[in-house]
Amino acid sequence: MKTISLKIDDSIFGETEEILSRIKKSRNRYINDALDYYNRHQRRIILEKRLKNESELVREESISVLHEFEGIDYAD
Repeated sequence: MKTISLKIDDSIFGETEEILSRIKKSRNRYINDALDYYNRHQRRIILEKRLKNESELVREESISVLHEFEGIDYAD
């Protein structure tokens, strides 16, 4: 486990302390849980951006292939 020094805005610290007193969770566990949640959230955002980018890269080719399929005569 790593030790870090952290500067927190007074208002955020006060709110956090109030919440911690109500939920009976240690400050360390609360901060670890918050960072884990935020990391997962950020990974989803990164993945979404990557998928959008890759989708844009293949979009024109996909439309071209779709037009080719539309032009095929499937008559028996």
